[in-house]
Amino acid sequence: MKVFGKTTRYFSEIVIRKRPYIKPEWIESAGMGKFVFKEVQADGRIRGWIYIPEEKKYLRVVLLEDGETVHNAFFDRNFKRRKR
Repeated sequence: MKVFGKTTRYFSEIVIRKRPYIKPEWIESAGMGKFVFKEVQADGRIRGWIYIPEEKKYLRVVLLEDGETVHNAFFDRNFKRRKR
């Protein structure tokens, strides 16, 4: 069984079922703040992107305002690395 740490009910019940390829270590990297780019949404949630070398893609991880609870994660096909 995969262990993702602190997550919302939406993430644990919906996201993981829809995207079983998401690995806990990717989410852990995001939780440790290893984002290549990060921004705060108007609602206070944090959007961060991490690069996944084995997939050659960027994974967008959405955290709640506390900066540690994972709400969503998905590969972002439209992300282009931006300057910080």
